[in-house]
Amino acid sequence: MYFPPIPLIRKRLIIRKLTACKAFSIETAKTLKEAGITNPNGFKNVTKKLIKEKIITKTHDDKYYLNAKYI
Repeated sequence: MYFPPIPLIRKRLIIRKLTACKAFSIETAKTLKEAGITNPNGFKNVTKKLIKEKIITKTHDDKYYLNAKYI
């Protein structure tokens, strides 16, 4: 039986949603809910990994934006 790589799907979804709402800087940062992420608190480790890998940045008010090299 094959199980899809849920964390990879979640990672791509976060990147795609932040791109769609043009969250490319601190001024345009969005919460995951604002970006349209279903269950924004699900898979917290995926979000933490994206931050650690510097793909996204988290602001002081829990908003996120894509780093320049992923635009």
